[in-house]
Amino acid sequence: MKKTGLIAVAFALFAFTAFTTKGIWTSDVPHSEFGFSIVHMGISDVTGTFNDFTATVTSNKEDFSDAVVEATIQTASIDTRVSMRDDHLKSADFFEVEKFPTMTFKSTGIKKVEENTYKLTGNVTAKGITKEVVLDMIYRGSVLNPQTKKTSAGFKMTGTLKRSDFGIGDGFPEPMLSDEVKININAEVLQ
Repeated sequence: MKKTGLIAVAFALFAFTAFTTKGIWTSDVPHSEFGFSIVHMGISDVTGTFNDFTATVTSNKEDFSDAVVEATIQTASIDTRVSMRDDHLKSADFFEVEKFPTMTFKSTGIKKVEENTYKLTGNVTAKGITKEVVLDMIYRGSVLNPQTKKTSAGFKMTGTLKRSDFGIGDGFPEPMLSDEVKININAEVLQ
């Protein structure tokens, strides 16, 4: 009986340690998505993703209320499921990927709204222009991944950007493409 009790205590300590370890978390790209949508001609949403990105979350608190988030997106990885459109988006009319191969996000602050819900403020840099954005961030929890034996944490982040702030698609007026671009990020990070 004593042996069973010690095993149970050891397991509980291992589980507690796995979920309370602090530090740097890195993106688990196969289980993450950086998505966006824009309104086309005022009548429909066109969606897409950036498929090549890295992200880190640094936190010393279990609830991530002190999280610092950084991400780098490879602009040439844009994917709207239409290769002709993707090629146009990579051109100088939009992202100019040869001159500006990356977009970055670096958080500058986080404010707790309610349990596991935050306002994440940070700077987006695209096409050499940096602007502040505020994202709604939900911390969805942490679990021990039985395959990797590492702890995974999940987040959902949403917000909007104005493409005109970054000189993206200036030749395409609002009736054709909305100025606001909705951001929808589902992220898993590993410690």
